[in-house]
Amino acid sequence: MIGPVGSPFSFDVAVIGGGIVGLASARELILRHPNLTFTLLEKEKELSLHQTGHNSGVIHSGIYYTPGSLKAQLCVRGAMLTYQYCQKKGVPYKKCGKLIVAVEREEIPRLKALYERGQVNNVQDLRLIDAKAIREKESYCRGIMALDSPNTGIVDWQLVALTYGKDFQEAGGTVITDFEASDFKVAAESAAGSAEGLKYPIIIKSSQGKEVRCRFVLTCGGLYSDRLSEISGCSSEPRIIPFRGDYLVLKPEKNYLVRGNIYPVPNPRFPFLGFHFTPRMDGSVWLGPNAVLAFKREGYKLFDFDTQDFVNAVSYRGVQKLVMKNIVYGMGEIYRGVFTSAQVKNLQKFIPELSPSDVLRGPSGVRAQALDAEGNLVDDFVFDGGKGELGSRILHVRNAPSPAASSSLAIAEMIADELEKRFQL
Repeated sequence: MIGPVGSPFSFDVAVIGGGIVGLASARELILRHPNLTFTLLEKEKELSLHQTGHNSGVIHSGIYYTPGSLKAQLCVRGAMLTYQYCQKKGVPYKKCGKLIVAVEREEIPRLKALYERGQVNNVQDLRLIDAKAIREKESYCRGIMALDSPNTGIVDWQLVALTYGKDFQEAGGTVITDFEASDFKVAAESAAGSAEGLKYPIIIKSSQGKEVRCRFVLTCGGLYSDRLSEISGCSSEPRIIPFRGDYLVLKPEKNYLVRGNIYPVPNPRFPFLGFHFTPRMDGSVWLGPNAVLAFKREGYKLFDFDTQDFVNAVSYRGVQKLVMKNIVYGMGEIYRGVFTSAQVKNLQKFIPELSPSDVLRGPSGVRAQALDAEGNLVDDFVFDGGKGELGSRILHVRNAPSPAASSSLAIAEMIADELEKRFQL
């Protein structure tokens, strides 16, 4: 599909990945550099179908993250920018708040530590509340103490991402869907008849044989970020391991049980936040999720299977070590995923009135979890490039850890800064 240099398929910068991080970054870049040409390449026929399109919809405030860390700074700033952006663009959202609820005495020191952490992170209006105040905010919730975060909210992140995409296109950006990047090459010679020489030296090939030429490449590949990096000669690590999270949904007549987000106190022995109650913009309430190894990177059903993805995961030493360190927890997650009553039993610690007959099986999402060879979850941002002419013109975002949606506008600023520094835009 490529024409001569200077044709509609030659650009200054190509952004690969139409999820929320790719779209936010493309938007930020084109707004900073209106005189450059940009394209965004997405392998699906529509934008934001995977992690963004299966997101629970929470706008996180930045409580959980290590003070001074990049995650903490980006989440706090990202939440502020999100509210401002939604207000400006007319994207619906709700500041319904969040309670992190302690149901056991042993959880109280961890809850107080979270409060202190949130204070240091400059999360606004946090307060510790007692059992009576919990019931005043959530009539059916039971706990002995809670951390109240009134500025936590909810939004349809897919709608937000599509709005980023609209901004990008209105600023002159070109979106090309159904383009699965499968190879990167440096052009061997200038296009015939071109007086500009190798102005656009990078050729991106799709799995369908289409081509786009550009000067620089930014990849935000999500579940495929490691494979995109490997194509350009980068290390295979950190490896992306897919974890599927299965939600339950409250029956509509039971939605009155939940007003805002209700979360457990995180257990530091386990890598994920645990089951929670999440109201949605459409009025439904999601419960969960669990976290189990997915046998397909975009496998949203229990029996979805891809041989390459499966072998890639189970043969990796990091996965083997992670499984051995968390085998009891992992088996419990699988059990709760299969048996709804087991999942409800966990949730009843917070809302005793909840019963298995009140819930239905809901949607699932797959999280791109970066993992190192020692079985450690990579909990920070990872940039990569590579070597030689090709590597000097590519920036890979290999890991944009949760909560990437909440932080997306702040992450986009950071990525744009990094791109400008590396490529001297």
